[in-house]
Amino acid sequence: MQKPQFDEHLRMIEAENFDEAFLKSRILGINSEDSVINSNHGPVKWEFVNVVETAADDVLKDGLEIHSQVREMEEASHYINYVHNQAARCN
Repeated sequence: MQKPQFDEHLRMIEAENFDEAFLKSRILGINSEDSVINSNHGPVKWEFVNVVETAADDVLKDGLEIHSQVREMEEASHYINYVHNQAARCN
């Protein structure tokens, strides 16, 4: 059985303030959720977990993806808890 995978993205969000950036980030993540059938005819579901980090920068365009990484974990709940803990730090 395949390990749970987590696809992390770092994106630029154009916003007037932190609250707007955080909300736009969450909406972007939720809108990126998807369900597909893989090559083994099994279901694959990408679900948004949470926003982990925000930082101010005026240089790049809104929505531009800066980084993406897929993480494979032994236990999905460990990663999900990690993301929620990191998200709580930036609130």
